[in-house]
Amino acid sequence: MEDKKSSEEETHRKIVYHEYVEEIDGPAIEGYDFNNGVNYDKIIKSFYTTGFQATHLSKAIGIVNEMINNKAKIFLGYTSNMVSSGLRDIFRYLVEHKKVDVVSTTGGAIEEDIIKCLKPFILGDFHAKKGQELCSKGINRIGNIYVPDDRYVLFEKFLIPILEEIYEKQKETGRIIGPSDLIWKLGEKINDEKSICYWAWKNKIRFYCPTILDGSIGDIIYVFRNKHRDFLLDVVEDTKRLNDSTIGLNKSGVIILGTGVVKHSLLNANLFRNGADYVVYINNAQEFDGSDAGAMPDEAVSWKKIAENGKMIKVFGDATILFPLLVASTFASGN
Repeated sequence: MEDKKSSEEETHRKIVYHEYVEEIDGPAIEGYDFNNGVNYDKIIKSFYTTGFQATHLSKAIGIVNEMINNKAKIFLGYTSNMVSSGLRDIFRYLVEHKKVDVVSTTGGAIEEDIIKCLKPFILGDFHAKKGQELCSKGINRIGNIYVPDDRYVLFEKFLIPILEEIYEKQKETGRIIGPSDLIWKLGEKINDEKSICYWAWKNKIRFYCPTILDGSIGDIIYVFRNKHRDFLLDVVEDTKRLNDSTIGLNKSGVIILGTGVVKHSLLNANLFRNGADYVVYINNAQEFDGSDAGAMPDEAVSWKKIAENGKMIKVFGDATILFPLLVASTFASGN
């Protein structure tokens, strides 16, 4: 009976364990030891051996530092909700200090940058009262951020005279400006150092916005166009500028926060130089539905939007947490 039991245990043991294991090379998994006190730089460095998305963030930091050290032209893309949040101040820092060379974003990101110069957004609650109750009070909700309607009233008062000025210039010269020119004009007119658009104009960093009409700007231009039927914006010229900006580059680096048109516009532009050399994604989108939003970097390699030998990583998570850590260890580190 004892021999039978021993035999069964040995059989089970052989099923569960391999007697001979091939030794593998690599760093041992270990995290930060708080017995050594609190050292934020070392905490972030410990991410590399922590595993899961901490390791991916660490690899993303390494790729961005390589972009910087190899003097790559850096393309930054982010969606409008990033500017709704406090990340707006980090984007402003990057543009103010010329840490990035080209930006692609959405219409909401442009208008919200300007609106915040006129009046702030307010911290609210994800689990706020029903939407119709907030609506009755003239409060719009972006996650746990509140934006009262009067902000858009102020923005309209700011934008209309600028559109009138651009329209008169268009009639006088026959030149139709692109959305990136309009964004520079907004930055010039707001004349506020808290504004991303202001520093884009000041430092002549192009801000491309393929969806310039998808938001309050579009609503205001819609009404303006009804009054001035010959008012135009040249989106074709901006597409040419963005695509041309990648051609002949020695090195190209792309950082994309979020998904959608900002992701595709920058990757597609890099197609014209046979792909970007360095790419970092930060988003939560999944690839199961075949959308470009959720696509992993390797899919872009198949389209020649990322170079075959390019360095690439996707970090899954909330950019409001991850991006400040990345910037602290790259652009703002002084290395």
